[in-house]
This record gives sequence, C-alpha cells and structure tokens, in this order.
Amino acid sequence: MNRSLVEEFILMGLTDRTELYLPFFTIFLLIYVITILGNVGIISLIKLDIRLQKPMYVFLSNLSFVDLTYSSSVAPKMLQDLVSESRTISFLGCALQMYIFISFVTVECLLLGVMAYDRYVAVCRPLLYGAIMNSILCLQLVVSSYLGGILTALVHVGFVFRLNFCKSNVISHFFCDIPPLFKLSCSDISINVVVLFVLGGLVTMSCLITILVSYTNIVLAIVRIHSAQSRYKAFSTCSSHMTAVSIFYGTVLFTYFRPSNSYALQQDKVASVFYSILIPMLNPLIYSLRNTEVKEALKRLVKRN
Repeated sequence: MNRSLVEEFILMGLTDRTELYLPFFTIFLLIYVITILGNVGIISLIKLDIRLQKPMYVFLSNLSFVDLTYSSSVAPKMLQDLVSESRTISFLGCALQMYIFISFVTVECLLLGVMAYDRYVAVCRPLLYGAIMNSILCLQLVVSSYLGGILTALVHVGFVFRLNFCKSNVISHFFCDIPPLFKLSCSDISINVVVLFVLGGLVTMSCLITILVSYTNIVLAIVRIHSAQSRYKAFSTCSSHMTAVSIFYGTVLFTYFRPSNSYALQQDKVASVFYSILIPMLNPLIYSLRNTEVKEALKRLVKRN
C-alpha cells in the first residue's frame, strides 16, 4: 500500500478494552467541558476587567485561546471514537488535525517564553515596565508566536505526509501525531527525525533558555528584596507561570525528544493525554487559583452581577 492509495487512517484510540469506553467518554467529556468553560472564562474575564488590561494578561488570554484550540483539534474526535464503531479519519483530515495541533502547541511553547520575559521585566525592571512592554512590542511578540507556530507546523506536516505509508493505515494512537505515523512508513524517516529534533529542539530550547535566564534573574532580584511582603508579591506574580511551564515542557520533552527506539506505546498515550487534554484544562485553573489579580477580578465580576 503506498501513500497514493491511503485515503484514510484508522485510529486505535486510547484502549482496546470496550468496557472502558463509556467511563473514558464520561471522564474526558467532563474534562473537555471544563477546558472550554475555563479558557473562555479567562478570556472573557480579561476582556471585561479594565484592571487586567496589562501585557501579562494579553499573553494569558492568547494562551487560553491556544489551549482551547489545540485541545479542540483532538478531544472531539477522541470522544467521537469512544462511542462510534468507525474510528476512521481521512488522509487530509489527519494532516489537518496534525497541522492545527502542532501549530498551536508551538505557539504555546513560544508564548510561555514570552510570558517569562514579561515577568522578568516586571520584577527586574519595574520602573521601565510600561516603556519596555508597550502595546507595539506586545503585539509583535504575540504575532511572532503565531507565525512561528504556523511555519513550524508547515515544515513538520510537509515532511511527514511526503512519506509512503505502506505498512498499515492503522495509527496506534488516539490522534494523528508524528511518532505513530513514523511507525507506519516504509520510507526512510531519517530526515524526518533530524527535522523533528533540529526544528523542535530549536523552538523548545530557545524558549527554555529564555525562561531559565529570565527566572534566574527574577530569583536573584527577589533575593535582594528586603521586605518579606514584597518578596512574596514578586514571587506570586511568577508562581502560576512557573507551574504551567514545568507541566507543559516536562510532558513535551518526554514525548518528542527521546530516541525513537525508546518509544513505548502506552507511555506515549498517557503523556499525550496529559499535554493534549489535561494541560488545556489545568492552565486556567492554575492561573485563576494561584494568581491574586485574577482572583480579585473574578470577585469583582461576581459582586457586579
């Protein structure tokens, strides 16, 4: 079977144990509903509260939009497959799902780096914050993040779908991701592996370096603050972002940046569930529960209504 004859793929899903389909459907439907409500809630709250019209929250509202989008590229199809006998996805549908997912995961990666830089300026250059993080720079950083995601996804999807898929059309996963499709190819995937590591590594490591440098300077600045209350306030503005960064990068690095011979199907599915389904739900909870300004804005909105 060569690529020209593959008109559709079959997604194996999360499990082949039929007795788990209904419990999984119920759990993941609840998670997806919370994801929608949480991210739409964050976006709406930021737009409605004038006190949240700051660069940090502009980035946060975009992060919520990104979480909502890439979760929606995976979750509805996964839920459908849990209650449907047919688990097929067309060749073009698979390419589109992968493109949307990679685009917005990359945008999230870049936005987390941008948000780290924003926190660095806020803590280490507070008097110059308004001048440095002006509306033009914020717009440029957001647009650059989306362009980076679009271009990265174009390269990855272009290289993956140039392969010949002759071993099978059954994807041992619950969505169209790069590693499971490598396993179906009878073409030489060495170039694809290099592209995955080089391009993915370039994006990921540049963001990680930005985050590490930013937070190293932030920690040094906080240590020099004499007031315990001021130290706590400075730390609290960064704690939610640090939590989101740790969860996101931990799972992405585990999933994509290992030798191909170390991929374990069940481990990868668990990791993929975490960053494609759970993280988009957790981010709004992290930012609403750990961020004082968001909690205060939510209280003001409740009082007004």
